[in-house]
Amino acid sequence: MRPSVQTLTVDLGERSYPIHIGSGVLARAELLRAHVAGRQVMIVSNETVAPLYMQRTLAAFAGFQCASVILPDGEQYKRLDVLNSIFDALLEKQFDRRCTVVALGGGVVGDMAGFAAACYQRGVPFIQIPTTLLAQVDSSVGGKTGVNHPLGKNMIGAFHQPNCVLIDTDTLATLPDRELSAGIAEIIKYGLIRDRQFFAWLEAHMDALLARDPAVLAEAIERSCRNKADVVAADEKESGVRALLNLGHTFGHAIETGLGYGAWLHGEGVAAGMVMAAELSRRLGWLEAALLARIETLTRRARLPVRAPAQLEVDTLLRLMAVDKKAQAGKIRLVLLKSLGEAVVSDDYNPALLRAVLRDFRADETLLWRYGDGHG
Repeated sequence: MRPSVQTLTVDLGERSYPIHIGSGVLARAELLRAHVAGRQVMIVSNETVAPLYMQRTLAAFAGFQCASVILPDGEQYKRLDVLNSIFDALLEKQFDRRCTVVALGGGVVGDMAGFAAACYQRGVPFIQIPTTLLAQVDSSVGGKTGVNHPLGKNMIGAFHQPNCVLIDTDTLATLPDRELSAGIAEIIKYGLIRDRQFFAWLEAHMDALLARDPAVLAEAIERSCRNKADVVAADEKESGVRALLNLGHTFGHAIETGLGYGAWLHGEGVAAGMVMAAELSRRLGWLEAALLARIETLTRRARLPVRAPAQLEVDTLLRLMAVDKKAQAGKIRLVLLKSLGEAVVSDDYNPALLRAVLRDFRADETLLWRYGDGHG
C-alpha cells in the first residue's frame, strides 16, 4: 500500500512549488524525481542524518548521476568556510547548471545547501527534504538561505526558492526530545502571529505533540506549513507581512550569537524571545496579562525556556539586537503582539521599556526551564 501524502502549494506564480507531507513519503521517488531537470543530483546532509536517511534518498534518485557531501553537524558550522565544501564537491564532480542540489537534514543543512544552490553557476535548482520538526514547519519553506557571521546570525544569504519540499513525518522518530521542542517553538509562533484557533488547538494538544502522536504531529506540521505558505505567497522577499514570521527572532538571534552558535538551539532562543516580545507588548498596553500568562504557560509546557540567560548583559543583548535585518536608521524594529493572532512590526516603543524587559526577563542557568541534558 502506497503511503498517503498531503500536498500544499506555495503560490509564487512560475516559481510555485509543492510541499508534500506524509508518513513514508521519502519512499515516493516520483515526488522527488519530477523536480530534477538534468541528470546530476548532489545530496547535502550532515554526519548525524546521513547514516539514517542517505541510502534511502540515494535510492529515490536511482539512475541519476548522484554524489553527496556530508557536513559537520551543528549551528556553529553554518559558516562560509564550511559552505565551500559544497562548492568543492560540485566542481570536483563537474556538475553543470542543470544539476539539482538536495538538502537532507535540518535547518542548517537546508540553509547552507540552498545558499550553495543560489550561488553555484549563479543559481541551480534545489529540493528540501527536512528531517527536523523546526525545518519541516519553518526553514524549509519560503526560500530563505544563508550562513551566519560571528557578528550576526543569517546576515549573509539569498532568497532562493526550492523546486519541492518533501516532509516525511517518519524522520521525526529519530529526533531528540530537545530538537522536537525547538521545532514546537516555531509552531507556537504561527498561533501567536496569525492563527488564534491554532494557538488554542496547541493548548489542547501539547501533551500529545510532545508524545509524538502521529496524527497530532501531522496536523501541526500541515497547519504550520499552510500558514507559512500563505505568508510567503503574499510577501516573498520580506518587504511587508513576511517580517511578522520573525516574532521572537530578534531577541533569539541575539541570545544565539551572544552565547556562541550551538549553545542554544534556534527554537530555544525564539521561545524566550517570543515571551519577551509578549511582555514588551503587555507593558505597552497592547496585551492582557492573562494572555501573556497563557503564552508563557504553553511555552513552558513545550519544555522551552521563557527567559534569556543571565550571563548575557542587557547592553550585550541590545548591541546584538541592533544587528538585525529589520533594523532601520539605527532603530531596533521588533515584531510585537497587538492581540492573540495579530502581530505588527514596530519601533514605536520607549527604548527604556525594552531595556527593562531585557533586565527583568533573564534567569540564572539553574532557573531556566530544563529537561534532559539540554536547555528547554
